[in-house]
Amino acid sequence: MTRGYDGSGVDGNAYTDVTDLAHRTPGWLDDVISAWSLYGLALFAVLMLVAWWRARRTGSPSAVTALAVPLITLAGFGVDLLLKLVVREDRPCQSLHVAVLEACPAPGDWSFPSNHAAIASAAAVALLFVSRRLGLVALGAAVLMAASRVWVGVHYPHDVLAGFALGALVAVLCARAVRRRQGVLADRLCHGRLRPLLTAP
Repeated sequence: MTRGYDGSGVDGNAYTDVTDLAHRTPGWLDDVISAWSLYGLALFAVLMLVAWWRARRTGSPSAVTALAVPLITLAGFGVDLLLKLVVREDRPCQSLHVAVLEACPAPGDWSFPSNHAAIASAAAVALLFVSRRLGLVALGAAVLMAASRVWVGVHYPHDVLAGFALGALVAVLCARAVRRRQGVLADRLCHGRLRPLLTAP
């Protein structure tokens, strides 16, 4: 069996406090949080679509940044995944052997940093560069996503904090780079096959 780093010494007590609380919480609330943990990332895809649609209808250069949001989110996920392979931290539900709400991932499915937190925060921060309102909605949802991953038992608190910070950092760096050139990119793309993605007919 593949074994990795045991991160329980960092904040294992905080993790067990959260999982114990989850078991004392009404079942309907656990069901809602579990569903959000599993399927909540779909909301970020919807917000990306709305942000792009609005930017496209106004014909603003920010449509270029809106188109880049999924790619920026993917970059955040990629960096997170590479760090997982370097650190190789076992899941807390493997190291501490506690009952959790979500099925414990198999050994080798590393815990640090959290993919869900990185994806959510990267999407939220990138969306802030397109629409402040949608970005703030996404940021609140990203915080809830990160918290839910500890609640269902598949991550330590430090996993989700690191994933959140990593995704946000990647998004800031990438979105700033795109935004600096969005006018130039818009001019180029508007003369090619991607023009329908940037301006409404």
